[in-house]
Parts: sequence; structure tokens; C-alpha cells
Amino acid sequence: MVDGDLGNGERRRGVSRRRFVQATGAAGIATGLAGCIYGGGGGGGDGTTVVWGFDPVAVQNSDEEIRQALHDNGLSDDITVNLNPGSQDTGDRQNKYNQQLRAQETTPDMFLMDSGWTIPFIERGQLLNLSEELSDGDVQTIKNEYFEASVSTAQDGNGNLFGVPVFPDFPSVIYRKDMVEEAGYDPEGDNWATEPMTWQRFSEVIADVQEQAGTRYGFTTQFDIYEGTACCTFNEFMTSWGGAYFGGVDNLFGPVGDRPITVDEQPVLDAIRMMRTFIYGEDDEEALDGYTGGIVPENVLSWQEQDSQGPIINGDAIANRNWPGTIVEVGAEVDHDKIGVMPIPYAVEEGEAQAQGTGGTAAALGGWHMTVNPNTENKDAVLEVIKAAMSEDFQLTLMEIQGWLPPKPKLFESNKASEVEGIGDYMETLKVAGENAIPRPVTVVWPDQSSAIAEEVNAAVSRDKSPQDAMSSLKSTLESIEQSG
Repeated sequence: MVDGDLGNGERRRGVSRRRFVQATGAAGIATGLAGCIYGGGGGGGDGTTVVWGFDPVAVQNSDEEIRQALHDNGLSDDITVNLNPGSQDTGDRQNKYNQQLRAQETTPDMFLMDSGWTIPFIERGQLLNLSEELSDGDVQTIKNEYFEASVSTAQDGNGNLFGVPVFPDFPSVIYRKDMVEEAGYDPEGDNWATEPMTWQRFSEVIADVQEQAGTRYGFTTQFDIYEGTACCTFNEFMTSWGGAYFGGVDNLFGPVGDRPITVDEQPVLDAIRMMRTFIYGEDDEEALDGYTGGIVPENVLSWQEQDSQGPIINGDAIANRNWPGTIVEVGAEVDHDKIGVMPIPYAVEEGEAQAQGTGGTAAALGGWHMTVNPNTENKDAVLEVIKAAMSEDFQLTLMEIQGWLPPKPKLFESNKASEVEGIGDYMETLKVAGENAIPRPVTVVWPDQSSAIAEEVNAAVSRDKSPQDAMSSLKSTLESIEQSG
């Protein structure tokens, strides 16, 4: 159960800025950790050892605390968990796990897998079917109480579960509340934290505050030619317009070669036109009527996450679309009293969207799952580890020590979550983001498709191509990739 009240009114120990930034991958990790096996910190020496392929920064920062928390939440004393750090690069870790599973190695017994690439492992038959191993009650808890989008990236087309979400990740819009209030707006009174505004209204507000505050930029985001544009930033903008890569959310994970390609439809084109308006202004030949332009720097066409957050920290921008780690860093540098967080804006209501399951605010899904090696020789012990990791106290402990958001929406409302320094004040907004999360359309062909998407979208927004030409070319490319898959 959740320990929601402390009783004494004291604030729980939070995540330091240094630790949280490291936990979200913004800091380096010593390469000497790779391949190390850790012992101690709970569990007996004569029992079973479970090796869990894990996040390297978390191992460096919180190894003993994480393993002790498992024992504090029911893991038997005769089971020792060794957190085995993998590469900090998610792609390298994916390749390593694939090699180990193809070779039918028995260890690691468990893996921490990116929600963005778990499904290909499922499709290749490389993971243990947890629907057949966990109790019916635990399976139902995961399906009914965890964030739906996270669970969708851990199961096959028949609803069989092959992973359990450990923590999700969702972006939002971080803004300078002090500048907004000085410009005459009332974010708290107008419920900016939980009631998404339209992109049109957002553009008007940001332009007005930018003019009054005299900042160099209004809104910063990421549109470089990289995975983040295809999976996340453009995916959000397109979804909020009612568009989709493959006709709607039911086709996110396939069937490859037998789903519509809808990138040339009007909602997708309008999302591109909106970005061109934001960058180049109302005089751009593709500008949208009614949208205020000139609020986004052209630099975003070569910016990724770290690049885009600098201006808001330096006082050169009003707002930034980014991940929870940025909330902590901006707050630490600027002062949390001066920042606010809102859900990503939208263009059309859900009920008015063209593509199934789209419209309204949308936040790209990130996060990680625990999965099981089907060749493990310690299956019973592994299932005990999963059971302990599913406890709500363990999930909230991970938030305290690592800044990892809990996988259950209800925990975002707990006192324990709200008291985590740096991020706890923004749980309402992050819950809205989680409940409106959009997964990337991950299949075995997604790596090739995402590269093509990022390249063509960037070309269209940068005015190298018209939206129509870029998306027509992209449609042909995606169709070819679908058939080759």
C-alpha cells in the first residue's frame, strides 16, 4: 500500500539535481562499470543470484539502495539481485541484449528494456511470456492499474504480457511562470497545469509574453534529423492535429505491410505548416491562418533536447518542450518558484480528430520495462524479484532515489510522490501527460522508418520541400519499407 502521509509534515529526502540529471541520462558514466557484478546489500550468500541487466547510471548512484528496497518489499533473503550495468546508449544496450538472447545465454536473467524497442524482442519470440508465469491477479493489476500506453508497449497483439513497466517518461511544456505572470496572465487561476490550451492560443500567449519580456525566443523544442523528431516531437504535434503515421493508434505496432500509410493526409500537413508558421511567421507561403508566428527559432531544426533547454535556463526563452529531467534542471538553475509546467497543447479535440485515437494533448511515451530471459535458470527467483518490484512502495522509492516516475497513475496523487524535491510539485501535469501518452509505432522496421520520417519532416519544416512533396515522398518510402519488412 502507499504510505501517503508522513504524519510529521516533514518533506522526504528528494532527488538532488546532480543525481536526477544523471538518472535521466544527461551525465556521463565511467566505462569501467561495464560488465561488473555487484554483491551485498541484502540477500544471502548461499541462495539464488538473479542478474538483472540494468541502467548504468542507476547502478553507479543507487545500487545498494535499489537492491535493499527489493528486500524491504518482500524479496526473500536467500535471493541476491546483481544489477548488471549495460551501455548508457539505449541502442547499444538493445544490440547487446539481442546478441545475448540470440546466443541463448542464460544470463542476464532479467533485462531493463526501453519501451521504445521492447516489441521487436516480443515479435522475435525472445522474451518469457509473463501472462503464463505471473498470477492472474498480478497480470490484471498491470493491465488495469498501470499507464495504458506503457503496457501497450510490453505486450503482443493477443494481449499477452512480456514486460512489466518499471517507470514511464512523458514530456511537457516548461515555461517561465514569472515572465508569464508579469505579462498579466494567471496560470494557476486558469488551470494551465491540467487543462491543455490550443496551439493557437499558445502561440498568442507566447508571442505576447516574449514581446513584453524582451526575450530572444518564445518557444524552443527539438526538430533535428534524429530519432527524437520521429518518435516524439513531431509525433506529438501530428497526433494533436488528429494525424497519424499509419491511420491511427490501432496500427501503431503493425501489422507491417498491411496497414495504411497516412502521412500525406491533411492533419499531418497542417502540423508541419504550424511549425513553419511558428518559425517563419505569418508570411510563410504555408502559414496557417490565425496562428501567431515568429515564436520558435530556426535553430530548432538542428537542436535536440539539451540544446533546446539552454535558452529557458538562461532567460532567453519563455517555454520549452522537454522531459521531466529538464523540469528539475531548469528549476535548480532558475528557482522552482519561477517555472510552471503545462501539458503539450493541441489543435483539434479528440472527438474531432481524423485518425482513430488521436486529437487532444499528446505526450510521447518514454520509459523502461523489466523483461525476462526465457533461458534463465532462476525463473522462480526472477518472478519473486518482479513481484517485489511491483510493490507501490518500491516504485515510489525509485522515484525518491532516482527520479523515476511511478508506472501507476494513482501514485502521482500520493503525498510521497508530491514530496520528492524538484519534481513532486508537477505531478498533476505529468499525470495528464501520462494519461495522454502516444507510443512510437515500434516494429521491426521502425529504425528505417524513423530515419526517413525525421529527414522528410525536417526538410518540410526547413522549407527545403513543400509539406505536400515531403510527405508524398515519405509515403512512398514508408510503403517500400513496409513491404520489405
